[in-house]
Amino acid sequence: MSSNYGGVDRSHGRSLRSKLCFAALHAGSVSVCLWLAFGGLDWPDPMRAKLLAGAAALYFLRHLITLFALLQRKVDLSEGLGLAAFMAAFEIGFLLLGAGMISGAAAPFGPWDILGGVLLLIGSAVNTGSELQRRQWKKQPESKGHCYTGGLFAYAMHVNYLGDSILFTGWAILTASLWAGAVPILMTGMFIFYHIPALDRYLADRYGAEFRAYAARTAKFLPFVY
Repeated sequence: MSSNYGGVDRSHGRSLRSKLCFAALHAGSVSVCLWLAFGGLDWPDPMRAKLLAGAAALYFLRHLITLFALLQRKVDLSEGLGLAAFMAAFEIGFLLLGAGMISGAAAPFGPWDILGGVLLLIGSAVNTGSELQRRQWKKQPESKGHCYTGGLFAYAMHVNYLGDSILFTGWAILTASLWAGAVPILMTGMFIFYHIPALDRYLADRYGAEFRAYAARTAKFLPFVY
């Protein structure tokens, strides 16, 4: 059985060098965000810039947990380079938008920012929490060779992707710029039309009838909707 689905190598492996390179590049983009926010630059909206730098730092900490504690599959260097470039683009881009680089003015904090912050935290908890649940289950000897269908994954087969869509929607809201909305829309579209179909093919090949039964009774992405 091929281990490459949708351009991603699904075979298990440490690939420590690639993961370290990926983490180092991500650390670089977060460092740029922190410098932009706290380096004494004269932004129209310095407080929002600091908030968005904090969001980038939180995302980086979660990324480290995912890379080195939760992710069991290989990460090719090309995949890490591509994702690191994408992360740098949206993390720095979000900060510049929120800092007022385009608008030239500070956006007052209000209810939308509370919603954005709540969505960012909920999405982060759903993504990392679901992965931690799966990781704990996989440590049990009787789980070997079986498809995980419990925890938050009982409500949606790819609830971890849903968590990412929620957190990026919240992150985009915190920029107070409509331009940022393109990122969660693009990511959600990529999940639904590219990553989920490829991952479903892999899971069907690996787990067979067990996965097909799970897929027949469980939403793919958004519980009770899709």
